[in-house]
Amino acid sequence: MEELSEAFAERLGEVEEYLDFLKLLEVSMQAGPPKLSGTEHAINVQQQKMLYAGVYLQLYNLVESTMTRCIDFIARSAFKDGTWRPNDLSQTLFREWIRLTARTHVELTPEHRLNHALALCDVLVTAAPLTEFSIEKGGGGNWDDTEIEAMATRLGFQLNVSQPIYSDVKRKFRDDLGPLGLVKKLRNKLAHGSISFTESADTETVARLIDLKDKTANYLREVILCFGGYVERYEFLKPERRPA
Repeated sequence: MEELSEAFAERLGEVEEYLDFLKLLEVSMQAGPPKLSGTEHAINVQQQKMLYAGVYLQLYNLVESTMTRCIDFIARSAFKDGTWRPNDLSQTLFREWIRLTARTHVELTPEHRLNHALALCDVLVTAAPLTEFSIEKGGGGNWDDTEIEAMATRLGFQLNVSQPIYSDVKRKFRDDLGPLGLVKKLRNKLAHGSISFTESADTETVARLIDLKDKTANYLREVILCFGGYVERYEFLKPERRPA
């Protein structure tokens, strides 16, 4: 789990450095539009808001990278030592392995489908150890607290998030959405060009962006603990196969 926490802290540090810069810019703007060194160009309010919008992109990057690492951590823990076999896996993770190996959710020709079925049978019949595999994460751009909870359920466990942090992430922050829902919505709108950078941050202040970052980061820290605990307790294995 330490590797998850370290990667998260590094990515979060980038967001916080950016917010520190925006805080300095906001203070400078209060004394009049600051000028870039060596030029007569002054940073205007529109440019300031465009910079604010970058926080949404960075926060979504933090969410998606955290979930990618958490999900990959589970798969890697199952195959990395060559100790476990497919029939050692919990029912939920076994389903995920079948889904990948048999390509059950992919459009295939009958011949290709047969080939994947034969490969699956070969592994099961020979009881070969698990080799490298990945858990299907779905399309990018969809991660929020609801999707994170759904992924945990799909993998066979419930997120155990402390009540204050759970309340913060479910409480409406803006546009009738919680923090992660808002980050996802604005990131997708910006990515698809359905809102301008200026419009997305028109009413925001640095203080509110920091609050948005804090609520998002606090939730993700607990998500990491939940996914890490799932692995450390060997819940990806059948109960009778878990080490004592």
